Amino acid sequence: MLRVTRRHPVLHLRADGGTRRRADTLAGEEPLEIRLGGVPWSVTMRTPGGDFDLVAGFLVSEGVVWDADQLASLAYGPGVNPDGTPSYNVVDVRLAPGVRGPDPAQARHVYTSSSCGICGTASIEAVARASRFSVEDDPVRVPLPELLALPDRLREGQQVFASTGAVHAAALFSVDDDGAARLLCLREDVGRHNAVDKVVGWALREGRLPLAGTVLQVSGRASFELVQKARMAGVPVLAAVSGPSALSVDLAHEAGMTLVGFSRGDGLNVYAGQEQIVEGPRRTVAGLSAPAGSRHATAQPRGGS
Repeated sequence: MLRVTRRHPVLHLRADGGTRRRADTLAGEEPLEIRLGGVPWSVTMRTPGGDFDLVAGFLVSEGVVWDADQLASLAYGPGVNPDGTPSYNVVDVRLAPGVRGPDPAQARHVYTSSSCGICGTASIEAVARASRFSVEDDPVRVPLPELLALPDRLREGQQVFASTGAVHAAALFSVDDDGAARLLCLREDVGRHNAVDKVVGWALREGRLPLAGTVLQVSGRASFELVQKARMAGVPVLAAVSGPSALSVDLAHEAGMTLVGFSRGDGLNVYAGQEQIVEGPRRTVAGLSAPAGSRHATAQPRGGS
């Protein structure tokens, strides 16, 4: 079985001339080949662990499945290693009878790196996918103090990051009627998009899609691909500790999502859907209410990056 981390000797050099040899903990990164019915479909670089969730979430992101019953089986590929044992770098997916596989025109013709979730897509048109879930009218209301506390709660759960400093994380929170955010799932990976796919895949396999009434907190920036993955899973609120891209903001507006960036504990920027952020269960935060007739007025940035 592959390891999430491994130890490696390093030479530590200091500016004052000091040197020290020690062992460092490195984050694992291995290729994962995804097969559909035994046919190679895509290869992604990932941190081993939660592989079935990763593959399931990737299938949701690609618009192939949206319900747990559409997956007949997930299994590690047999007979790939020289000794005939299963390879933990290959996952074979069997779709349920009647479930259509992906359009061949949307196949990934090259491997997907851990830093790029949409690299290798055959055409740019294939990047923008229509979700089966609408988030525009999601009734979730997130108290500002709860939202500001999520980055610290995410960081507290990042065990691999604590030992390596080299992985991203995504955490899914449900918001109760009283405004309390409850952690449902947290996953880490060298790829930010992989961490999100692992969370979405967990939710799919648990029969939780669409993810109404939830907040997805991520450790990095809010890229287009992360907004799209959240949209495909029916997540109404995406919050990131770093900034969004212009295209991700456009997609959030189009989808009716709430998009938050630079959430650092003492402040945040709201780029779309600010009316879902409130002082309490029913009170809109002062200065964040949308103008009449508009769902998507953008709040003014608070501070820099």
